[in-house]
Amino acid sequence: MFIEERHRAILEIIAEKGRISTSEIKNLFGVGYETAKRDLRLLEQKGLLKRVYGGAIPLVGYGVGKPAGVTCRDYNEVRPDYLAVAKRAALFVENGDIIFISAATVGWFMLGFLPREYSLRIVVNSTILAEELRKNKNFKVVMLGGELDEKGNSYGMYAREILRGMRIDKAFVTSAYISPTFGLSVQSESRAEFLRLVLDCSRKAFGLYPTAKIGAESAISICPASRLHTLITDSDISEEDIAAFCELGVEVVTVSP
Repeated sequence: MFIEERHRAILEIIAEKGRISTSEIKNLFGVGYETAKRDLRLLEQKGLLKRVYGGAIPLVGYGVGKPAGVTCRDYNEVRPDYLAVAKRAALFVENGDIIFISAATVGWFMLGFLPREYSLRIVVNSTILAEELRKNKNFKVVMLGGELDEKGNSYGMYAREILRGMRIDKAFVTSAYISPTFGLSVQSESRAEFLRLVLDCSRKAFGLYPTAKIGAESAISICPASRLHTLITDSDISEEDIAAFCELGVEVVTVSP
């Protein structure tokens, strides 16, 4: 099979199944691991797909969130890339810090890596994160209140009013997507406004973005990527993306899943 035929077949599988793994490419086409990775890299360079941990997904321009009622705790697939990013993020936490953690899957995973012996004040807008954190007597939990959405999160006026009177040492945030050109992005203006205020209240901002979230754009820009001090991602990020974020003054920390 010619390389063009293989690439066409890879794109057809992604269109039908929504993703393809490097191991599938190896098994289906009888090629080596490095060849499978190179195929995906070449197709991504042509703007035909988006590489993620262990494979690729369709290239999209609009991010979608979890279905209604599905929370960060309900994510069934424990992905190594999300876990690795969450674990690395927790290493930036120091004893005595006041931190904010996003109500997202990678934020939920981060809870499991926080040093239990640290004295921390942790700001959240998620009843699920708050319920888990309150189990540790060393953690003081600040729950940002107001009207809750179907996932137990608050983004509205009351949550923002509490934030305006706070100073946070380190914010650990994520969103639907991040790109060097469009910045951090989400689908909802209320979430965008809330996260802008979180960043404004924080001395340091850490972006938790596995490579599946890098390069595409959702509906609404929260802020430029340069607003982050540090971007934490997995080792599948492209050299081009690393260079683009570094040009913006963002430190890029990569971890191997």
